[in-house]
Amino acid sequence: MAWDGKVDVCLIGGGMISEEVVLPTVFQERKRGKINKVSVCSLNAAIVKHLQEVFPKEEFTPYPDPAKEPLDKNMPEIYKQAIADLGEHGLVIVATPDHLHTPMVMASLEAGYDVVCMKPLCLKVEEAHQVMELANSKNLYVATDYHKRKDRAVRALKRKFGRGELGQPLYGHAWIEEPKYMPLKYFKLWCEQSSSFEYIGVHYADVYYFVTGLLPKRVVAFGQKKFLPTQGYNAYDAIQAVVEWEDGSAFWIQTSWVCSDKNAAMTNQGLMFQGTEGEYWADHKFRNLHFLTEKNGFEQYNPNFFKEYDDWDDEEGCDYVGYGYESIAQWMDDIRTILVATEGKNDDEKAKMRKEFHDKYVKTRPLPEQALIGVAINDAVRLSVDNGSKFVVFDDNFYPHLEK
Repeated sequence: MAWDGKVDVCLIGGGMISEEVVLPTVFQERKRGKINKVSVCSLNAAIVKHLQEVFPKEEFTPYPDPAKEPLDKNMPEIYKQAIADLGEHGLVIVATPDHLHTPMVMASLEAGYDVVCMKPLCLKVEEAHQVMELANSKNLYVATDYHKRKDRAVRALKRKFGRGELGQPLYGHAWIEEPKYMPLKYFKLWCEQSSSFEYIGVHYADVYYFVTGLLPKRVVAFGQKKFLPTQGYNAYDAIQAVVEWEDGSAFWIQTSWVCSDKNAAMTNQGLMFQGTEGEYWADHKFRNLHFLTEKNGFEQYNPNFFKEYDDWDDEEGCDYVGYGYESIAQWMDDIRTILVATEGKNDDEKAKMRKEFHDKYVKTRPLPEQALIGVAINDAVRLSVDNGSKFVVFDDNFYPHLEK
């Protein structure tokens, strides 16, 4: 029977980002006729059961199955079974805590599947090279979901810079900060394994690279541990980093996990860029839209990232819109394009065609060759803060080392 062109999706990870962004995107893409079967894998059946309750009208295969497994039984290896059960025309989305990305991406690649991975691709340069080498040896697609690349405010900067209207880069400043409830509620099991910089600050490290095409030369970072340790977590409250790039320009990124829980929006974020011929400044949090309700108080509302609106064709449904949606959908579309183009071809033809797709996409997509830059900066930031804020430099393969 001929393949109908619809891909199967295996999502590994059932946390906040899966519930609020990834699964709504996958289900909407299925409604649009691009996806067939969906499977969802998480640490235990209680998490999966919660997702079944959140999406009662959506069918997906659960791993572990709440109808068969104790809700509180952790099954950290069950993702391997979910991958093994994925069909021939499938892809894997990895949306687990940062430090777990690598083994799950590698297992997916070993099984022959293309992958979409939430940022960062991984936390160590060595792991990024492992992913890149395996993906390239098997001609498989691995995209890191740097959704800020799809933000129209960032795309505007890239367009203006690319046309030379801002001149040469001099310096920039970005801020991205989240409330206390993120590490204390959503990330409490793994906040010590990552940080506000590694989890969200890397978005803006990638933005500077995405916009300018420059490579990092040197990094110095500063971190504070004052609040989270009082809550029983040996994790950084905040990290600030300065990246010096190969042309001598400098970019300061400030991040935090201890903003007030009463903040008017979940994330403070913005970016300024100064060039020799002009400047850019954008508040990526406040898009000049707010609500004031008795239920939620004052809300700074960002319609651009990921929001639901009335469906044009279904009175009972909703339409998910925004760069958070567009980003994930783009990478899935790329994989579907590759699978459709190579369908029915022999192994040699597939390998040749997949190599051609790679050579095309590597110029514009956050494939491992591009994702490596964010990983390298993350790795360098951690090395700097853990060593008294010493300067860190990179070798030719972007491995970080303390500057001598």
